Amino acid sequence: MARGAGRVAGRRSWRKKRMSKRAKITEKSSSDSPLQPVPSERRSGAHDGVKVPAHLLFRKKLSLVVWKPHGILNEAIVNEIVAFIETAERRALKPFNRFTDLSAPALDAVDLNFKFVFQVALFRRISAGPKPPVKSAFYVTSPAASHYAKLHAMLTDYSPLDVSVHTDLAAAAKWLGVPVDALTIS
Repeated sequence: MARGAGRVAGRRSWRKKRMSKRAKITEKSSSDSPLQPVPSERRSGAHDGVKVPAHLLFRKKLSLVVWKPHGILNEAIVNEIVAFIETAERRALKPFNRFTDLSAPALDAVDLNFKFVFQVALFRRISAGPKPPVKSAFYVTSPAASHYAKLHAMLTDYSPLDVSVHTDLAAAAKWLGVPVDALTIS
């Protein structure tokens, strides 16, 4: 046997064991991932195989997605919209801007945490890297919604995602270059 051959073989078996342990850990911790698939019973509709979240409207002529979450904004709802945006971005012929209305009374509360928002923003920053720039405006009326929208904006700074947080609907419409009535869902 050549000198060191036993060590190399030993390293390979050690790596295999370590990789299989990592796979088991990854399988166990996959439930902690910020982007879990949403069970089929939570789907609000489908269009060409794309799961369309509730309270979402695509204004094709304006290349704008308008989303107004209702109830409690939690990780499952954010995961659903992020998965939809990712799929829509892959299928879209041209980039589209986004508007998220986090105003009361439709939004009752925000049940998110720093770690989750950080992971989502980092994921969005990485996934948007090779794509053309897009604008994403958040309209906020509560301190909690404002906090997480500003955190997302800060973490996606210097990326193709141009995120802006507004407390005035008209200012958000002006920034996006659309009429104010285009930002409402009836």
